[in-house]
Amino acid sequence: MATNQMRRDAAKRKLASQQARRAQQAARRRRIAVISSAAVVVVVLVAVVLLSTIGRGGDDAPASAAPSDAANASTAAAQPAATGPGTCAYPSDGNAAKQNTPPSTEGVSNEGDASVALATSAGPIGLTLNRAEAPCTVNSFVSLAGQGYFDGTSCHRLTTGEGLKVLQCGDPTGTGTGGPGYTIPDEAPTTLAPSPSGGGTVTYPRGTLAMAKTAQPNSGGSQFFLVYADSTLPPDYTVFGTIDEAGLATIDKVAAAGTDDSNGTGDGKPKTPIEIQTVTVS
Repeated sequence: MATNQMRRDAAKRKLASQQARRAQQAARRRRIAVISSAAVVVVVLVAVVLLSTIGRGGDDAPASAAPSDAANASTAAAQPAATGPGTCAYPSDGNAAKQNTPPSTEGVSNEGDASVALATSAGPIGLTLNRAEAPCTVNSFVSLAGQGYFDGTSCHRLTTGEGLKVLQCGDPTGTGTGGPGYTIPDEAPTTLAPSPSGGGTVTYPRGTLAMAKTAQPNSGGSQFFLVYADSTLPPDYTVFGTIDEAGLATIDKVAAAGTDDSNGTGDGKPKTPIEIQTVTVS
């Protein structure tokens, strides 16, 4: 027959067992919470990586990352947009790949076109720059061209993947990391049609001249890309001109030789090197 002492001992053992189970359950819940938090962090990091790829160039359709300007990633987000016709902001980032004087910020024209002749090692490339579409970008490009900034520089990147077919130039270092030491405000394209793939992307048609940039806003510099076949991108890249037929023939010839895939399949240095020898603006 159980005594009162035995019943008390049994009750203590039961309470101790319950407390142990509760402690184990609490520890398990904490482990689950930590794992869940870690999973959330992983998901966020993956999203950031994907967005940085997409923002630089990506999209859901093309496999290649879009044209980017790695030189201006750190200072770009704080840069103001263009402040209106006649005035442009070109904040310094302190890292000029080649000596130059920043362009004028006042009295910037937003009317008419500028004709540009690129003499390259692969053949001529003629450009027409549209001041009305992108006055601040054209102002910078013309200023750099007039100072010989692009002379003797290579076009360092060619993409040949489905949905992204561009030749990227404008970095004196030839690495994709060089810029003029200042950044340019974004001037959003207004005439591009939505792409068939959807997702908020647009089609940059063959013959388009546009600025490369990072995923950050207002991060353009000196790097630009020449579209030799319709390409699908977010509408984040300033369109500031067009390429003439002779220029497209030159780029087609370079593209036909392919890329060295140094950045991934269909993305790398062109196998046929192309150097911008001189740039003439008229």
